[in-house]
Amino acid sequence: MTRFAKSALAALISLCTPLAAPLGLTQAVQAADLVGVYSEDDGGVCGQPWVLNKITHRFSYQVHHVPHLPDVQITDFQRIHQHRYLPANDTWPIGRRYCGATVSLSDGRDRTIWYLIEEGQGFASIGDNVEFCVSGFDRWMVYNGRCRVLR
Repeated sequence: MTRFAKSALAALISLCTPLAAPLGLTQAVQAADLVGVYSEDDGGVCGQPWVLNKITHRFSYQVHHVPHLPDVQITDFQRIHQHRYLPANDTWPIGRRYCGATVSLSDGRDRTIWYLIEEGQGFASIGDNVEFCVSGFDRWMVYNGRCRVLR
Protein backbone atom coordinates (compact mmCIF):
# COMPACT_ATOMS: atom_id res chain seq x y z
CA MET A 1 0.00 0.00 0.00
CA THR A 2 1.44 3.36 -0.95
CA ARG A 3 2.07 6.12 1.57
CA PHE A 4 -0.70 8.21 -0.02
CA ALA A 5 -3.21 5.35 0.24
CA LYS A 6 -2.32 4.77 3.89
CA SER A 7 -2.71 8.48 4.63
CA ALA A 8 -6.06 8.60 2.84
CA LEU A 9 -7.25 5.52 4.72
CA ALA A 10 -6.16 7.00 8.07
CA ALA A 11 -7.99 10.26 7.24
CA LEU A 12 -11.14 8.35 6.33
CA ILE A 13 -11.03 6.38 9.58
CA SER A 14 -10.50 9.53 11.63
CA LEU A 15 -13.51 11.15 9.94
CA CYS A 16 -15.76 8.11 10.49
CA THR A 17 -14.82 7.46 14.12
CA PRO A 18 -16.72 10.45 15.62
CA LEU A 19 -19.78 9.51 13.56
CA ALA A 20 -19.71 5.95 14.85
CA ALA A 21 -20.07 6.87 18.55
CA PRO A 22 -23.73 8.03 18.39
CA LEU A 23 -24.62 4.88 16.45
CA GLY A 24 -22.95 2.56 18.98
CA LEU A 25 -20.38 1.41 16.43
CA THR A 26 -17.22 2.40 18.27
CA GLN A 27 -16.40 -1.15 19.31
CA ALA A 28 -16.52 -2.38 15.71
CA VAL A 29 -14.42 0.53 14.50
CA GLN A 30 -11.83 -0.02 17.23
CA ALA A 31 -11.68 -3.74 16.48
CA ALA A 32 -11.07 -3.17 12.76
CA ASP A 33 -7.48 -3.80 11.79
CA LEU A 34 -7.19 -1.80 8.60
CA VAL A 35 -3.51 -0.93 8.54
CA GLY A 36 -1.86 -4.01 10.04
CA VAL A 37 0.96 -2.31 11.94
CA TYR A 38 2.20 -4.11 15.06
CA SER A 39 5.20 -3.71 17.30
CA GLU A 40 7.73 -6.54 17.49
CA ASP A 41 6.97 -7.25 21.14
CA ASP A 42 3.17 -7.56 20.68
CA GLY A 43 2.69 -11.26 21.44
CA GLY A 44 -1.08 -10.86 21.86
CA VAL A 45 -1.84 -10.59 18.14
CA CYS A 46 -2.15 -14.37 17.82
CA GLY A 47 -5.07 -14.43 20.26
CA GLN A 48 -7.00 -11.46 18.90
CA PRO A 49 -10.71 -12.22 18.39
CA TRP A 50 -10.68 -11.28 14.68
CA VAL A 51 -7.90 -13.85 14.04
CA LEU A 52 -9.65 -16.65 15.94
CA ASN A 53 -13.01 -15.84 14.33
CA LYS A 54 -11.49 -15.91 10.86
CA ILE A 55 -9.91 -19.31 11.57
CA THR A 56 -13.16 -20.70 13.01
CA HIS A 57 -15.24 -19.59 10.01
CA ARG A 58 -12.74 -20.78 7.42
CA PHE A 59 -12.35 -24.13 9.21
CA SER A 60 -16.13 -24.59 9.09
CA TYR A 61 -16.08 -23.89 5.36
CA GLN A 62 -13.18 -26.34 4.90
CA VAL A 63 -14.85 -29.29 6.66
CA HIS A 64 -18.01 -28.79 4.63
CA HIS A 65 -16.30 -28.49 1.23
CA VAL A 66 -13.35 -30.92 1.37
CA PRO A 67 -14.41 -34.53 0.84
CA HIS A 68 -13.87 -37.10 3.60
CA LEU A 69 -13.32 -34.66 6.47
CA PRO A 70 -15.39 -35.17 9.61
CA ASP A 71 -18.21 -32.69 10.21
CA VAL A 72 -16.78 -30.93 13.29
CA GLN A 73 -16.45 -27.35 14.46
CA ILE A 74 -13.83 -25.51 16.50
CA THR A 75 -15.31 -24.87 19.93
CA ASP A 76 -12.34 -23.38 21.82
CA PHE A 77 -8.70 -22.27 21.56
CA GLN A 78 -6.15 -23.01 24.30
CA ARG A 79 -2.43 -22.37 24.80
CA ILE A 80 -2.28 -19.68 22.11
CA HIS A 81 1.29 -18.57 21.52
CA GLN A 82 3.50 -16.82 19.00
CA HIS A 83 6.60 -18.82 18.25
CA ARG A 84 8.20 -16.75 15.50
CA TYR A 85 8.07 -13.21 14.14
CA LEU A 86 9.66 -12.09 10.88
CA PRO A 87 9.37 -8.29 10.63
CA ALA A 88 9.04 -6.57 7.29
CA ASN A 89 12.27 -5.13 5.89
CA ASP A 90 13.81 -4.19 2.53
CA THR A 91 14.47 -7.79 1.46
CA TRP A 92 11.37 -9.31 3.08
CA PRO A 93 8.50 -6.80 2.55
CA ILE A 94 5.78 -8.73 4.41
CA GLY A 95 5.85 -9.09 8.19
CA ARG A 96 4.82 -12.57 9.34
CA ARG A 97 3.80 -13.95 12.72
CA TYR A 98 3.83 -17.71 13.20
CA CYS A 99 1.43 -18.84 15.89
CA GLY A 100 0.31 -22.09 17.44
CA ALA A 101 -2.48 -23.27 19.72
CA THR A 102 -4.60 -26.24 20.68
CA VAL A 103 -8.18 -26.30 19.44
CA SER A 104 -11.06 -28.23 20.96
CA LEU A 105 -13.35 -29.69 18.35
CA SER A 106 -17.06 -30.46 18.64
CA ASP A 107 -16.30 -34.22 18.65
CA GLY A 108 -14.43 -33.84 21.95
CA ARG A 109 -10.93 -34.13 20.51
CA ASP A 110 -8.12 -31.63 20.92
CA ARG A 111 -5.92 -30.90 17.90
CA THR A 112 -2.86 -28.77 17.31
CA ILE A 113 -3.32 -25.78 15.04
CA TRP A 114 -0.58 -23.74 13.41
CA TYR A 115 -1.33 -20.41 11.79
CA LEU A 116 0.37 -17.51 10.11
CA ILE A 117 -0.63 -13.84 10.17
CA GLU A 118 0.69 -11.91 7.17
CA GLU A 119 0.72 -8.16 7.74
CA GLY A 120 -0.96 -6.05 5.06
CA GLN A 121 -2.01 -9.02 2.94
CA GLY A 122 -5.76 -8.87 3.47
CA PHE A 123 -8.30 -8.23 0.73
CA ALA A 124 -6.98 -5.47 -1.58
CA SER A 125 -3.93 -5.19 0.73
CA ILE A 126 -6.10 -3.83 3.54
CA GLY A 127 -5.76 -5.63 6.85
CA ASP A 128 -3.96 -8.88 7.50
CA ASN A 129 -4.28 -12.37 6.05
CA VAL A 130 -4.49 -15.53 8.15
CA GLU A 131 -3.44 -18.97 6.91
CA PHE A 132 -3.97 -21.98 9.19
CA CYS A 133 -3.57 -25.73 9.35
CA VAL A 134 -5.27 -28.03 11.85
CA SER A 135 -3.34 -31.23 12.46
CA GLY A 136 -5.04 -34.09 10.60
CA PHE A 137 -7.22 -31.81 8.44
CA ASP A 138 -4.81 -30.95 5.61
CA ARG A 139 -6.24 -33.60 3.30
CA TRP A 140 -4.65 -32.17 0.15
CA MET A 141 -1.22 -31.50 1.74
CA VAL A 142 -1.45 -27.75 1.10
CA TYR A 143 0.92 -27.08 4.00
CA ASN A 144 3.03 -30.21 3.47
CA GLY A 145 2.92 -33.17 5.82
CA ARG A 146 1.81 -32.41 9.40
CA CYS A 147 1.41 -28.65 8.70
CA ARG A 148 5.19 -28.27 8.30
CA VAL A 149 5.00 -25.04 6.27
CA LEU A 150 3.25 -23.17 9.08
CA ARG A 151 5.25 -24.72 11.93
